[in-house]
Amino acid sequence: MPESAAPRVLIADDDPILQRVLEVNLGAAGIVVESVGRGDDALARVVAAPPDAVILDATMPGMDGHEVYRRLREEPGLGALPVIFLTGRSAEEFTAYAGDRVHVMTKPFDPDDLVELVRNATGTSS
Repeated sequence: MPESAAPRVLIADDDPILQRVLEVNLGAAGIVVESVGRGDDALARVVAAPPDAVILDATMPGMDGHEVYRRLREEPGLGALPVIFLTGRSAEEFTAYAGDRVHVMTKPFDPDDLVELVRNATGTSS
């Protein structure tokens, strides 16, 4: 991604209030955000137009974040896509993903820390 381009992030979380909080905070930092409330919608959007990173809730109705992650890793060209799990679960649940461009941030979280994590994951600076 060119340094001047704003990073594009897809958020998949079934909580519309959290989606809005993330949209406002990431948007204020110059990050372009798209949100969906279901895992299957996230998978379809990423495959159709890959963003620079994906923020996934681990627990969503239908296809959960773990399944979205697994399927993304199976898609050609998406194996290195940065994935950030934003979850209320324990970070230890995600140790199997270590070293696979996966980051975990537990809820509650500091929005500034999430902005920094997105910037680091996408290789952009403020």
